[in-house]
Amino acid sequence: MTGPLHPPGDTTRATAPASAAPTGSCLPHGLRGAAPLLALLALAVLVSLAGSLGYRYSYDSALARQAERGQVQLRLYAQALESELAHYDYVPGLLSLDERIAALLLRPDDPARAARANDYLSALNTRAGTRVVYVLDARGKVLATSNWQRPDSYLGEDLSFRPYFRSAMEGQLGRFYGVGTTRSESGYYLSAPLGERDNPAGVAVVKIGLDPLENRWQGADSQMLLTDENGVVILASDPSWKLAALRPLSPEARDRFTRSLQYNRSPLPQLPLTTVRTLGNGDGDGNRSGNATSDELVRLRLGPPMLAQHAALPGTDWQLTLLTNTSQARVAALNTAALAGVLTAFVLLLGAAWNVRRRIINERLAARAALEAANSELERKVAERTADLSTSNQRLQAEVAERVRAETVLRQAQDGLLQSGKLAAVGQMSTGIAHELNQPLAALRTISGNTGKFLERGDYATVRANLDTIIGLVERMGRITGALKSFARKSGNGRRRAKLAEAVDNALFLLQTRVDAVQPDLHRDIDPTLAVVCDPNRLEQVLVNLLGNALDAVAGKAGPPGPRIALHAHLAGAMVHLTVRDNGAGLSEEAFARLFEPFFTTKPAGQGLGLGLTLSAGILNENGGSLSAANHPDGGACFTLVLPLAPHDANPQDAEHAG
Repeated sequence: MTGPLHPPGDTTRATAPASAAPTGSCLPHGLRGAAPLLALLALAVLVSLAGSLGYRYSYDSALARQAERGQVQLRLYAQALESELAHYDYVPGLLSLDERIAALLLRPDDPARAARANDYLSALNTRAGTRVVYVLDARGKVLATSNWQRPDSYLGEDLSFRPYFRSAMEGQLGRFYGVGTTRSESGYYLSAPLGERDNPAGVAVVKIGLDPLENRWQGADSQMLLTDENGVVILASDPSWKLAALRPLSPEARDRFTRSLQYNRSPLPQLPLTTVRTLGNGDGDGNRSGNATSDELVRLRLGPPMLAQHAALPGTDWQLTLLTNTSQARVAALNTAALAGVLTAFVLLLGAAWNVRRRIINERLAARAALEAANSELERKVAERTADLSTSNQRLQAEVAERVRAETVLRQAQDGLLQSGKLAAVGQMSTGIAHELNQPLAALRTISGNTGKFLERGDYATVRANLDTIIGLVERMGRITGALKSFARKSGNGRRRAKLAEAVDNALFLLQTRVDAVQPDLHRDIDPTLAVVCDPNRLEQVLVNLLGNALDAVAGKAGPPGPRIALHAHLAGAMVHLTVRDNGAGLSEEAFARLFEPFFTTKPAGQGLGLGLTLSAGILNENGGSLSAANHPDGGACFTLVLPLAPHDANPQDAEHAG
């Protein structure tokens, strides 16, 4: 009866030590102080693991999306390069059809024949836009060349060691990339046998410069390079990569290059491009032979990793490689890793808080209901907000994809309408062009027949005069077909510089047959130095539409006054205004209301698609200009074309087009 007494009802103090004893006895005494440290260490390990997994998954997903975009870009580059190379396939075979080349091969020591062949090759090189065109005899000696006037001409050189010469002498078409031995200029060589394929009398060679493609690559965000069958870089967006090897070259290969002078004794250093890892798509082992391709992460020297994608160029042993920066993918992966780590830490801390709360609930039953209700409400709001954000994100992605598809379809439809309008104009001019061609053809038939008779009589002066006349007629036919071909081809993208007076001259040349039929009083007031910002081919299409409509308006007009068309150009600020006026019947109220409406035309059925003015207005709007129409007070319709004035410092593409 002498022990300590507790007040009645005070049982907490007496029972608390008993209930706390099991918790403290779970761990040895030495580890009780280390428990918080172990918990923090486990938390750090789990957060790091979640961040690592999130980084890897997000990085691989971003690389997969980047690879899909890169494949599309790679196909576009490959198609552009393939089209550029195929553009010149006809030139070597064209030489086998020319009698001047055949005559030179029969008598290579005749200076007169060599001079005529040199002049012809120079003109052909200028017209085709190639770098050099030359002819070799069966022993590989250069008989005639387009650069015969230059000090470093190929004339008289022995090029029998070149592979393209040996391929042509075997009756095949030669395709070869190499560095010139005279001027050290790299280029793509096309060769074809002259004469009989089994026993060629000589070889025709065309050298094409690929520098314009390389210049266009330098403006892109990604890095591009083109390797030949030997793995040597022949084109690159970075000029320092050119003539570097992607893989080690054996001593035998280097000896072969030295003998053939394919790279003109260039050192061919190996590009310090190392593979970090191969991605899941492709052949899986980085094999670049044949058509097998693989996507891989590579590193140039100590730089950041880049995504490397390869594509074989059809018809050749060449390979395109696209290198894109992966910094955005890494940033996105780091953000995802951080988010995964934060979410993992949040979940773990939430679990720890729940455990602490469970212990507190066991001790404080009164607060359990309120805490559970608050936690449930918080989780419900987080889930609802997460679901709403996920739904909104999916909807936005679907809308973006739909807008991209709609924009692509709209652009394709617009390009198709532009080409349709151009081909419709070509169809309307076909009868006149056929007439223009029939006249020189008939003259050719008559003169060639008379030439044979004069040749039998020994009247060589008349024969030479007839041959000069025949050459003039052929050149006239070439100008007609060349202008029609230039007008009918599709225009390139981007703004360019066009001379207004030259565009008017070309449009009138295309419409010459209709002008001769109508015989209007044509007045021109255009400054020859005026240049506008527009693609020359598209500007000609607009002028053909406007002048064609003017000719239709004044056709059949009885005088006085007779048919009259006036063109007047003037400069207003930074804009050039060109007015095309006729003295026809003018535009009606209905025509004014629907003038630029697609497929609306006032011409009889079968004589127009109703696309000319619509497409013309679209072309001018794309280049920052406009097209308007009005009735002149003195009678007739008046169309005004407005385009921005082109700066004097034209870029190289403009200068090339103007030349």
